[in-house]
Amino acid sequence: MALVTGGADGVGLATALRFRKAGIAVAIADIDQGKAQARVDEGAADFAVRCDVSEEASVKAAIAALDERFGRLDAVVNNAGVGSAHKPTLEQEAAEFTRVLEVHLRGTFLMSRETIPLMLRSGGGAIVNISSIAGVVGLPRRNAYGAAKAGISQMTKSMACEFASRGIRVNAVAPGFIATALVTRLRDEGFVDFSRLFSRTPMGRLGEPAEIAEVIHFLCSPAASFVTGAVLSVDGGWSAFGDAGPAYDAQTPE
Repeated sequence: MALVTGGADGVGLATALRFRKAGIAVAIADIDQGKAQARVDEGAADFAVRCDVSEEASVKAAIAALDERFGRLDAVVNNAGVGSAHKPTLEQEAAEFTRVLEVHLRGTFLMSRETIPLMLRSGGGAIVNISSIAGVVGLPRRNAYGAAKAGISQMTKSMACEFASRGIRVNAVAPGFIATALVTRLRDEGFVDFSRLFSRTPMGRLGEPAEIAEVIHFLCSPAASFVTGAVLSVDGGWSAFGDAGPAYDAQTPE
Protein backbone atom coordinates (compact mmCIF):
# COMPACT_ATOMS: atom_id res chain seq x y z
CA MET A 1 0.00 0.00 0.00
CA ALA A 2 1.46 3.38 -1.04
CA LEU A 3 0.80 6.97 0.03
CA VAL A 4 1.50 9.87 -2.35
CA THR A 5 1.31 13.42 -1.04
CA GLY A 6 0.33 16.12 -3.50
CA GLY A 7 -1.05 13.27 -5.56
CA ALA A 8 -3.91 15.03 -7.31
CA ASP A 9 -1.78 16.53 -10.10
CA GLY A 10 1.51 16.42 -11.95
CA VAL A 11 4.25 14.08 -10.79
CA GLY A 12 2.15 12.98 -7.82
CA LEU A 13 -0.73 11.87 -10.02
CA ALA A 14 1.63 10.13 -12.44
CA THR A 15 3.14 8.29 -9.48
CA ALA A 16 -0.25 7.21 -8.19
CA LEU A 17 -1.10 5.87 -11.64
CA ARG A 18 2.21 4.00 -11.83
CA PHE A 19 1.57 2.29 -8.50
CA ARG A 20 -1.95 1.39 -9.57
CA LYS A 21 -0.58 -0.08 -12.81
CA ALA A 22 1.61 -2.34 -10.66
CA GLY A 23 -1.43 -3.49 -8.70
CA ILE A 24 -0.56 -1.51 -5.58
CA ALA A 25 -3.29 0.19 -3.55
CA VAL A 26 -2.73 3.95 -3.46
CA ALA A 27 -3.84 6.73 -1.13
CA ILE A 28 -3.58 10.37 -2.18
CA ALA A 29 -3.04 13.07 0.42
CA ASP A 30 -3.64 16.52 -1.02
CA ILE A 31 -4.61 19.94 0.26
CA ASP A 32 -7.39 19.98 -2.37
CA GLN A 33 -9.80 17.34 -1.07
CA GLY A 34 -12.21 17.73 -3.98
CA LYS A 35 -9.56 17.19 -6.61
CA ALA A 36 -8.05 14.26 -4.70
CA GLN A 37 -11.46 12.59 -4.42
CA ALA A 38 -12.01 13.16 -8.14
CA ARG A 39 -8.85 11.15 -8.80
CA VAL A 40 -10.29 8.30 -6.76
CA ASP A 41 -13.52 8.52 -8.72
CA GLU A 42 -11.48 8.37 -11.94
CA GLY A 43 -9.71 5.22 -10.76
CA ALA A 44 -6.28 6.79 -10.25
CA ALA A 45 -6.26 5.97 -6.52
CA ASP A 46 -8.11 3.96 -3.90
CA PHE A 47 -8.40 6.56 -1.15
CA ALA A 48 -8.17 10.33 -0.79
CA VAL A 49 -7.60 12.42 2.29
CA ARG A 50 -7.17 16.14 2.74
CA CYS A 51 -3.82 17.09 4.20
CA ASP A 52 -1.78 20.26 4.60
CA VAL A 53 1.65 18.71 5.06
CA SER A 54 2.98 21.83 6.76
CA GLU A 55 0.47 21.48 9.62
CA GLU A 56 1.25 18.85 12.25
CA ALA A 57 -2.38 18.26 13.24
CA SER A 58 -3.42 17.83 9.62
CA VAL A 59 -0.68 15.26 8.99
CA LYS A 60 -1.59 13.31 12.14
CA ALA A 61 -5.26 13.25 11.16
CA ALA A 62 -4.50 12.12 7.61
CA ILE A 63 -2.30 9.24 8.76
CA ALA A 64 -4.88 8.18 11.35
CA ALA A 65 -7.50 8.01 8.59
CA LEU A 66 -5.10 6.05 6.39
CA ASP A 67 -4.33 3.61 9.20
CA GLU A 68 -8.01 3.08 9.91
CA ARG A 69 -8.74 2.34 6.26
CA PHE A 70 -5.75 0.12 5.35
CA GLY A 71 -4.00 -0.86 8.58
CA ARG A 72 -0.61 -0.96 6.87
CA LEU A 73 1.76 1.16 4.78
CA ASP A 74 4.59 0.03 2.52
CA ALA A 75 5.67 3.14 0.62
CA VAL A 76 5.51 6.91 1.06
CA VAL A 77 6.19 9.47 -1.64
CA ASN A 78 6.72 12.96 -0.20
CA ASN A 79 5.78 14.95 -3.28
CA ALA A 80 3.61 17.81 -1.96
CA GLY A 81 5.05 21.24 -2.64
CA VAL A 82 4.46 24.84 -3.65
CA GLY A 83 6.21 27.15 -6.07
CA SER A 84 8.44 29.96 -4.90
CA ALA A 85 8.43 33.62 -5.86
CA HIS A 86 10.97 34.44 -8.59
CA LYS A 87 12.28 37.58 -6.93
CA PRO A 88 15.74 39.00 -6.34
CA THR A 89 16.99 38.33 -2.82
CA LEU A 90 16.54 41.93 -1.71
CA GLU A 91 12.87 41.83 -2.73
CA GLN A 92 11.98 38.50 -1.11
CA GLU A 93 9.57 38.51 1.82
CA ALA A 94 10.45 36.50 4.91
CA ALA A 95 6.91 35.09 5.04
CA GLU A 96 7.21 33.76 1.47
CA PHE A 97 10.58 32.21 2.28
CA THR A 98 9.19 30.54 5.39
CA ARG A 99 6.12 29.19 3.61
CA VAL A 100 8.20 27.38 1.00
CA LEU A 101 10.34 25.76 3.70
CA GLU A 102 7.26 24.83 5.74
CA VAL A 103 5.58 22.96 2.88
CA HIS A 104 8.62 21.27 1.35
CA LEU A 105 11.04 20.69 4.21
CA ARG A 106 8.83 20.68 7.30
CA GLY A 107 6.16 18.78 5.36
CA THR A 108 8.57 16.04 4.34
CA PHE A 109 9.78 15.74 7.93
CA LEU A 110 6.30 15.62 9.46
CA MET A 111 4.94 13.11 6.97
CA SER A 112 7.99 10.86 7.36
CA ARG A 113 7.85 11.01 11.13
CA GLU A 114 4.17 10.11 11.24
CA THR A 115 4.32 7.31 8.65
CA ILE A 116 7.49 5.52 9.76
CA PRO A 117 5.80 3.88 12.80
CA LEU A 118 3.09 2.50 10.50
CA MET A 119 5.71 1.15 8.09
CA LEU A 120 7.64 -0.42 10.96
CA ARG A 121 4.45 -2.10 12.11
CA SER A 122 3.97 -3.35 8.54
CA GLY A 123 7.42 -4.92 8.48
CA GLY A 124 9.37 -2.16 6.73
CA GLY A 125 8.98 -0.07 3.62
CA ALA A 126 10.37 2.69 1.43
CA ILE A 127 10.22 6.48 1.47
CA VAL A 128 10.95 8.54 -1.62
CA ASN A 129 11.34 12.28 -1.13
CA ILE A 130 11.17 14.76 -3.99
CA SER A 131 14.19 17.02 -4.14
CA SER A 132 15.14 19.03 -7.25
CA ILE A 133 17.98 20.27 -9.40
CA ALA A 134 17.45 23.45 -7.36
CA GLY A 135 18.89 21.53 -4.41
CA VAL A 136 21.94 20.51 -6.43
CA VAL A 137 22.89 23.58 -8.48
CA GLY A 138 22.38 27.28 -7.92
CA LEU A 139 19.28 28.80 -9.51
CA PRO A 140 19.14 32.60 -9.21
CA ARG A 141 16.15 34.06 -7.32
CA ARG A 142 15.13 30.62 -6.03
CA ASN A 143 16.62 30.91 -2.53
CA ALA A 144 13.78 29.36 -0.55
CA TYR A 145 13.09 26.58 -3.03
CA GLY A 146 16.76 25.69 -3.35
CA ALA A 147 17.26 25.70 0.42
CA ALA A 148 14.21 23.50 0.96
CA LYS A 149 15.19 20.98 -1.69
CA ALA A 150 18.81 20.80 -0.53
CA GLY A 151 17.51 20.23 2.98
CA ILE A 152 15.30 17.40 1.75
CA SER A 153 18.32 15.73 0.15
CA GLN A 154 20.31 15.87 3.38
CA MET A 155 17.36 14.77 5.51
CA THR A 156 16.95 11.81 3.14
CA LYS A 157 20.52 10.69 3.83
CA SER A 158 20.13 11.16 7.58
CA MET A 159 16.91 9.15 7.79
CA ALA A 160 18.32 6.47 5.49
CA CYS A 161 21.18 5.87 7.92
CA GLU A 162 18.84 5.89 10.91
CA PHE A 163 16.27 3.40 9.64
CA ALA A 164 18.21 1.07 7.32
CA SER A 165 18.66 -1.56 10.01
CA ARG A 166 14.92 -1.47 10.70
CA GLY A 167 13.86 -2.30 7.16
CA ILE A 168 13.02 1.15 5.85
CA ARG A 169 14.84 2.53 2.84
CA VAL A 170 14.85 6.31 2.28
CA ASN A 171 15.83 7.83 -1.06
CA ALA A 172 15.21 11.01 -3.01
CA VAL A 173 14.61 11.94 -6.62
CA ALA A 174 15.91 15.27 -7.92
CA PRO A 175 13.92 16.12 -11.07
CA GLY A 176 14.86 18.75 -13.57
CA PHE A 177 12.25 20.79 -15.41
CA ILE A 178 9.20 18.60 -15.92
CA ALA A 179 6.21 19.17 -18.21
CA THR A 180 3.68 20.06 -15.52
CA ALA A 181 1.11 22.82 -15.19
CA LEU A 182 3.49 24.65 -12.84
CA VAL A 183 6.31 24.79 -15.39
CA THR A 184 3.88 25.87 -18.10
CA ARG A 185 2.70 28.70 -15.85
CA LEU A 186 6.30 29.76 -15.21
CA ARG A 187 6.81 29.94 -18.97
CA ASP A 188 3.60 31.91 -19.48
CA GLU A 189 4.60 34.37 -16.72
CA GLY A 190 8.00 34.92 -18.31
CA PHE A 191 10.11 33.17 -15.67
CA VAL A 192 11.19 30.26 -17.89
CA ASP A 193 12.34 30.47 -21.51
CA PHE A 194 11.80 27.05 -23.05
CA SER A 195 14.29 27.62 -25.90
CA ARG A 196 17.07 28.45 -23.42
CA LEU A 197 15.98 25.60 -21.18
CA PHE A 198 16.15 23.05 -23.99
CA SER A 199 19.56 24.37 -25.03
CA ARG A 200 20.87 24.03 -21.46
CA THR A 201 19.62 20.43 -21.11
CA PRO A 202 21.80 17.74 -22.75
CA MET A 203 18.71 15.74 -23.71
CA GLY A 204 17.15 18.88 -25.16
CA ARG A 205 13.63 18.63 -23.73
CA LEU A 206 11.45 18.70 -20.64
CA GLY A 207 10.96 15.54 -18.65
CA GLU A 208 7.55 13.93 -18.46
CA PRO A 209 5.77 13.26 -15.13
CA ALA A 210 5.57 9.58 -16.05
CA GLU A 211 9.36 9.43 -16.34
CA ILE A 212 9.75 10.65 -12.77
CA ALA A 213 7.05 8.24 -11.64
CA GLU A 214 8.96 5.30 -13.11
CA VAL A 215 12.04 6.17 -11.05
CA ILE A 216 9.95 6.63 -7.90
CA HIS A 217 8.29 3.26 -8.45
CA PHE A 218 11.70 1.64 -8.93
CA LEU A 219 13.03 3.09 -5.68
CA CYS A 220 9.99 1.76 -3.81
CA SER A 221 10.22 -1.68 -5.40
CA PRO A 222 12.21 -4.80 -4.48
CA ALA A 223 14.41 -4.04 -7.51
CA ALA A 224 15.98 -1.27 -5.38
CA SER A 225 16.38 -3.44 -2.28
CA PHE A 226 20.02 -2.38 -1.70
CA VAL A 227 19.48 1.30 -2.49
CA THR A 228 19.10 3.73 0.40
CA GLY A 229 20.37 7.24 1.06
CA ALA A 230 20.59 7.99 -2.66
CA VAL A 231 19.60 11.28 -4.31
CA LEU A 232 18.97 10.33 -7.92
CA SER A 233 19.04 13.11 -10.52
CA VAL A 234 16.37 12.68 -13.19
CA ASP A 235 17.00 15.82 -15.18
CA GLY A 236 18.05 14.95 -18.73
CA GLY A 237 21.67 15.61 -17.84
CA TRP A 238 21.15 19.15 -16.49
CA SER A 239 23.19 18.71 -13.31
CA ALA A 240 25.93 16.77 -15.13
CA PHE A 241 26.63 19.47 -17.72
CA GLY A 242 29.57 21.69 -16.83
CA ASP A 243 30.86 22.98 -20.18
CA ALA A 244 30.36 26.45 -21.66
CA GLY A 245 27.79 27.07 -24.37
CA PRO A 246 24.70 25.06 -25.26
CA ALA A 247 24.41 21.54 -23.91
CA TYR A 248 22.08 20.50 -26.71
CA ASP A 249 23.44 21.68 -30.02
CA ALA A 250 20.99 19.95 -32.31
CA GLN A 251 17.88 21.69 -33.59
CA THR A 252 15.88 22.96 -30.62
CA PRO A 253 12.57 21.09 -30.25
CA GLU A 254 9.46 23.18 -30.71
